[in-house]
Amino acid sequence: MKFRELLQKLEESGKLVQENKTISLQYEMADYMTKNKERPALFSNIGKPGFRFASGICSQREYMAMGLEIEQNEMLQRLSSAFENPSVNAVVEDAPCQEIVSTDVDLLSLPIPRFFPKDGGPYISAGILITRHPDYGLNASYHRLMLLDKNNFTLRIVEGRHTHAAYCKTNRRLQAALCLGNSQAVMLASSMSPEAGIFEMSIANTLDPTPLVSCKTKDLLVPADCEIVLEGWILDKMVAEGPFVDLTGTYDFVRQQPVFQIDCITHRKNPIFQSLLPGQNEHKLLMGMLKEPTLYSQINKVVSCKNVVLTPGGCCWFHAAIQICKKNPDDGMKALKAAFEGHKSLKHAVVVDEDIDIYNSQEIEWAIATRFQADRDLLLLPDEPSSSLDPSARHTLGQKSKTAKIGLDATIHNTQPREKFIKVF
Repeated sequence: MKFRELLQKLEESGKLVQENKTISLQYEMADYMTKNKERPALFSNIGKPGFRFASGICSQREYMAMGLEIEQNEMLQRLSSAFENPSVNAVVEDAPCQEIVSTDVDLLSLPIPRFFPKDGGPYISAGILITRHPDYGLNASYHRLMLLDKNNFTLRIVEGRHTHAAYCKTNRRLQAALCLGNSQAVMLASSMSPEAGIFEMSIANTLDPTPLVSCKTKDLLVPADCEIVLEGWILDKMVAEGPFVDLTGTYDFVRQQPVFQIDCITHRKNPIFQSLLPGQNEHKLLMGMLKEPTLYSQINKVVSCKNVVLTPGGCCWFHAAIQICKKNPDDGMKALKAAFEGHKSLKHAVVVDEDIDIYNSQEIEWAIATRFQADRDLLLLPDEPSSSLDPSARHTLGQKSKTAKIGLDATIHNTQPREKFIKVF
């Protein structure tokens, strides 16, 4: 369902806060969302005429499932199926996201929040960037944008990924369009990492029909039903980006990053600006949960995988719990090795049997306590490539961060009578 349809459904179910009192975009919005545990909220009085402001829309798996009109326990299979079976999007001529078109750009008129006092500036945190690689075509991915002035942002581009490759391929002048206020299908698909040449919007289209429309000033296609589109160029001009609170709830490094110059804004009438609270549930789920289908697919190549979760305590990024149907003595170790191969930022992983609920940390800990032996069931991988988000990793400027990784095989060992290890209650 579309972004506004989900807001209506959340309201009808009593899960949406409608806030009419004045809320400042300078720190107060972040404080409000934190105190209300990121409950979905729609703000109508934010000091920016003509805009409403929404946040918390993806802060629970329940809301994501609601947006796809499925049950929570169907999410992994639905996402995995869409990832494996992208479909062709319809392209329309008239779109809600282009009800208003303006080339008289003033980014200072947008309701862009500043979350925390040490932030480098106001930030767009829920934007999906559409770019085109000359060889591989269109791509959609999340990028944070720090406001510089009335026409410019700087945006974080991770080296080696699709946007960076397209930026370099076009001699560091890349057309781009940033989309805000998207459906759950678009937001979930944009977090995935399909192979080059597969446009994430085709995955979104399998999750839920997602028509596209051509940008007004760029050779790009954007979701027709989103709220706001910022069209422009990523330039060969670098400025400091950050500080910004990232996935771990700690500040990321300040880096020299490209300027994104905006020359056209399109949006719906009475548009809703969407944001997410950095370092909290919504950020973690949107970044990490969509790695679960990739992990699931990778592990299933070597063993029978039943379920995978990137756990909240591991920032939905560094820690995985994996449930398998164990058939061979080395299935646990095979699953661990496949998991580390499938998600390069993974730091710690545990594999359990089918009788363990991987959404229950107490059951996982019980499996480790009763089924794991360190001298037999521990996989240790020293000096492995790591994520720059891990404060404890070894960071060298200009090089990939490094860390040690461990995997725990907490499945029932085949040399022992299985009935001895089965839970009674």
